[in-house]
Amino acid sequence: MGRKRAPLRRRRREPRDAAEAEAEAAVLRCVRAAGGGCLPLAYSFPASSYVLCFFSCSFISISDLHHQQSTPCCSHLTWSTREFKEWAHQGQGALSVQGPLPRAYLILVGYLTDGRQEDKEKLVDGCLYVKDNTGIIPCEILHFELEWLESLFLFPSWAYIPPADRHAVGYLEILGDPVPVNLLPKKVLDPIPVIYPAAAEPLLASRIPCKKRSKLSVAGELAKLSPLLCIRRKTFFFLFLKCFVSAVGVPVLVQKPNQLAWHHVLQLDHRYIITGLSVSSLKKSGQRVFVTGVSSCLLPYCAEQVKEQPLDSAWQGEAPQSASLEDSMQFSDSSELGFEEERPGSCKESKIISYVGTVTKILNAQAGLFELDNKVCLCLAYQQLLNSAHGLRPGACVKLVDVHLLQKPLVSFHSIVLGACLNSAVVLKSFSRLSTFYQPTLSSGNIYLQMLFHYNLGMPLYLWLVSLLETFVERFSCFFGRRRLLRSSVHQDRGAAEKFIVPLLQGMVSGREEARDIYNEMLAKRHQCPLQQYQTLDPPCQAPSLYKVYCMAQQKSWDDFRPSQLLSPSEVQHMGTQELNRRLAWSYCTFSAESFQPRVILLGVLRTFSRSSSLYLQDKSSTLLCVISHKDGRPFANTALIGALLQVESYQLVVERFLKSDFPSWKQLENLEHVREKKTKVYVQFYFEDALVLQAPEVQIQDGPRSKTSCSLRKKDDGSSASELEIPEAKVLKLENAKQDIERNESCQSDQSSSGETSCISCLFLVTQKEGLGLRNYQLRGEECAEGQELQRSFQATVLWLGRAHFWSPHSKTVNLPELEATNNQGEQDVTQQEVLLLFMGKSLQWFPLLHLDGLYRLIVPHCSDLEVFDKLCQLPAQFPPVPARFRNRSGCPTCLPVADTWHLHHETWISCLTERQLVPRSLLAGVEQRISSIPEILRNRFTGSLVSFPGEIVERNLCASPRNEKPSTSLSLLQQKGSLLASDHSVKLSVSVAHSSPVVLDVYMAATYLQHLWGLLPGAKILFQNLECKVSRFNNIYCTYISSSCISVMSLPASHLPLPSSLAGESSSPNLVFLSDLQLHLQNVSQARILCHLSCVLALSLQWVCSLCNSIFREGKCTRHNPPCPSHIGVRQASARVLVEDGTGEALVLCRNQHVAAVLGLGSLEWEAVQNCVQSRGRVSIQHGEATGTGCLEETEDHIACYLRSLCRSPLICRPILLDFSLDRKPSKILQPAPLQLRNFRCGEVEFVSQVPPRPSLLCLNVEEVEQKALCCLNSERIRRSSNCC
Repeated sequence: MGRKRAPLRRRRREPRDAAEAEAEAAVLRCVRAAGGGCLPLAYSFPASSYVLCFFSCSFISISDLHHQQSTPCCSHLTWSTREFKEWAHQGQGALSVQGPLPRAYLILVGYLTDGRQEDKEKLVDGCLYVKDNTGIIPCEILHFELEWLESLFLFPSWAYIPPADRHAVGYLEILGDPVPVNLLPKKVLDPIPVIYPAAAEPLLASRIPCKKRSKLSVAGELAKLSPLLCIRRKTFFFLFLKCFVSAVGVPVLVQKPNQLAWHHVLQLDHRYIITGLSVSSLKKSGQRVFVTGVSSCLLPYCAEQVKEQPLDSAWQGEAPQSASLEDSMQFSDSSELGFEEERPGSCKESKIISYVGTVTKILNAQAGLFELDNKVCLCLAYQQLLNSAHGLRPGACVKLVDVHLLQKPLVSFHSIVLGACLNSAVVLKSFSRLSTFYQPTLSSGNIYLQMLFHYNLGMPLYLWLVSLLETFVERFSCFFGRRRLLRSSVHQDRGAAEKFIVPLLQGMVSGREEARDIYNEMLAKRHQCPLQQYQTLDPPCQAPSLYKVYCMAQQKSWDDFRPSQLLSPSEVQHMGTQELNRRLAWSYCTFSAESFQPRVILLGVLRTFSRSSSLYLQDKSSTLLCVISHKDGRPFANTALIGALLQVESYQLVVERFLKSDFPSWKQLENLEHVREKKTKVYVQFYFEDALVLQAPEVQIQDGPRSKTSCSLRKKDDGSSASELEIPEAKVLKLENAKQDIERNESCQSDQSSSGETSCISCLFLVTQKEGLGLRNYQLRGEECAEGQELQRSFQATVLWLGRAHFWSPHSKTVNLPELEATNNQGEQDVTQQEVLLLFMGKSLQWFPLLHLDGLYRLIVPHCSDLEVFDKLCQLPAQFPPVPARFRNRSGCPTCLPVADTWHLHHETWISCLTERQLVPRSLLAGVEQRISSIPEILRNRFTGSLVSFPGEIVERNLCASPRNEKPSTSLSLLQQKGSLLASDHSVKLSVSVAHSSPVVLDVYMAATYLQHLWGLLPGAKILFQNLECKVSRFNNIYCTYISSSCISVMSLPASHLPLPSSLAGESSSPNLVFLSDLQLHLQNVSQARILCHLSCVLALSLQWVCSLCNSIFREGKCTRHNPPCPSHIGVRQASARVLVEDGTGEALVLCRNQHVAAVLGLGSLEWEAVQNCVQSRGRVSIQHGEATGTGCLEETEDHIACYLRSLCRSPLICRPILLDFSLDRKPSKILQPAPLQLRNFRCGEVEFVSQVPPRPSLLCLNVEEVEQKALCCLNSERIRRSSNCC
């Protein structure tokens, strides 16, 4: 049988002198005395072999334990192998997954001390220590005698528990009584005169000055023992002695440093004598207690050695009062752990019980939370835990006396929580035998305890606080380190966790803060503490991981998905299959923090990645794309905040839903089996003003040795010069390498200081134009252009170089911009300017979401000392991309400069924010400033065939079919191959206006494949569109298209009150009331409006049933198409009518469709349904009436339904005043050329007039309302008033 050797072994030295030999002989005697007849060998030795056993073990010093022993171990000098295995097996129990403590054959000898003589400035904390001449280590012992202090012992059975955190200190668990090396002196005590608590209790009410009183000795049974407390750097504890035959008790305050070790001796229900007591009054509470003096002693009670002492005259100033049970301190009996009926929402009283259990898990050592018996949570946070929770490891047995039982204090937490207050006792019954590390509970700088005591939190609120902070640290410790996050404001600036949690606590405890009275909690006859009453807490908020936020938003979006709710009920009945499924293919929903229960607070590290060229929030679990803007309309460009930890409570969580479906008709919308594929795109958008920076980012450009990172020019093999930036990537912060950030160790994070100052080269520039992301045929310098080479994802920006390059330090804080304030000797401005085209590709794509128009940026080359680095890179013959020489020398051709992966961009300010001294150079920018147009200017000036940029608010967005004759570009085809969320035959149509209520609308079309990297295109959002191509349609309408060089910036987010899933423009607000004559002046600038008019006549009417698949006539339940035959058995009814209206200022032709036809004809829902059913048998009914030239509507053979509709159209009931909402018919059935004014005759009674009238405009009906006489008068008055104001 082999024996496991200890990892630490020291060869025994020969004694050097007689003193050392004598000491070794004494230790040998201790080993023999402790060994009995069995030694730690594989087989037994005779008694004469003890010396051989002793030499087989190794001595271990305290210093070696600290610095060399990194794993838990135990030593049992007197045990055999069989005894050790039995002991280890019994300790596993229910925790079989944990291995037993490994055995080490080590001999430990040291002094037991309370630490008073080691460091005089150190506060005595009441803990016990083992020391030798190499060091001192804390220890925990189950049985302790006061005579053992400052004596030398051999420890035959002990365990060393190192800390899990390398910054903490391990401790010893003394498993068996130590053996003194030298004999301890025995004290012979004389009979001690004592009084008992029944006689001592009335003395606490006496008013005689304490100086006149003699010291007393009180004997009694220990009823209660408070934990060790440290208040204002003074350590103390209370104990309570009660009578042997009654419940009358007195409190005793122990605060002398040499008496704090009593706390390890005292045991509940044991009898003791305390000598040298006097009466004192607590300053704050005024309560009177017995206090120990310098000469006080703690002695075990022995009836043969005590005699009752009569009170002298100094103590008899007042007649003693008999203490009844009602007036004396009562101590509750122990009770069993049980349940009581829970009343949700009601304030409940906690139950005081006693409990014995085994620690099975450490839930949170810093928060003082432990799990007992796999079912009960033990909270020790309301005690200070000055011993740092020594001994409370999984497998240890504890006895809890007078703890509070709380049932379900927090939703989604343990159903039973035991809370120990200052009136409770926690007694360690046995140590753990498992090999687990020590997780210390520190009281100084502990944010959990700091928040608990500062805000006097109840148990439910404290558990919620712990849950929040645990999740917080788990998510972000890989970025900033645990210590940095949990940094307390007691000795330094607040850490991120405290910044996050304090406002939440202040909002919850505001107005009901009460200071905790610790003396009342321990001394009052009627117990009062924060654990006495509680109420089950439903958490008011949550801060889940970003992955969970993504899943919650995705799940909620599909749970709330109802296809029928995305479409107007009046329109969906008339849609064919293609249009129906296209309208459902792209939808979205938004959620706020209050959309979830409890509300969700977003936390994340702000990042930008080159692979997506977007801003992200990141934590350990995942990333969440974000769109950030400013409330004043500026885009987000603060590069200094990349890497900062943000907290956002006011936001919009957007879920874009992409659906592939095959719904045959609107009747099957509730059957989700027709959904073939579902995809989502989740992102969050918020204003930067609503974000709180919890943790500032680290220095983004780090220093390094200049000699190894200088920028130089070297000669290539062909003789040409090339710029070589020798920049080791490890020295530059990588903003995109998220996985390496997560996986790196905290030790690596903290070691980021630099040894020397290294200069960087920087140059200031102004962004004058920015193009969008796209696939371009750029080649890296030195690469040959090969046929079929893959296009590179890139973007470019035209900038204006301001000033010259100069040295720049990453730690410098430049308040002014010296490049804009340089003057020559004559006082004139001497700011050099040069137009440069910056090319971004590869890792430099990470700057795309931060680079914006009119922004002043600094381009920084780290670890470089060449001031001409930019000029040399721009003048290289190997241009990137290659530019022909004949164009390169022209004044209008900018110089190209590729941005290296390791270069850094720093946003300085905006050109609109420059000071007065910096305004003069702005006049030099007039020639290169990009023109930002407005939507009315574009519609009025007709920028055909050119690129335009304009701001606008999205009023409506829709999917439409792409033109069949439009050939997609190569880049679009590649984007489609790389993966698109929408089909390639779809296009996006955005209706953009100056403001939400503005009638002027410009349509913007973009291919669906561009949506892969476009975010925030929601109704209500204000967007800056850049480099859009302006076109004129064949119907003479102006619109814009998004091309590969186009770009957008989100200037303002949509308001939360807007109806987000909107496919009906204008339903949320009433259009402006206008005259028909106004349309002649602003025909192109009107998107929708309202007129109060008179319906003159119905010119044409058409009712038909069409096939939902092929749009052929559908008759008698089947499609009429035969070549090829159509398999559809579903028909869709459609209706159209062209009517003539006038309002006294002009006439107009109005096209009405579907449900609006019934409103124009004045038919109710039942009548309209009957007419539609009659048309179904014929398939189509068309009639003409009056002047309907050019309408393209052919009248068919008459039958009863045609006769009914003809008579209805000729009826005088049709001619009536109506309120008509309309938009311009931009695609009339016949293209009408602009016509001059025409002469027309008008008759009024017997008088005939001749007048010139303009051609009638074509309008589309959006809504028809009947107008009563009273409402008609009001509307007329309003219309006249508006027209007067306009004049």
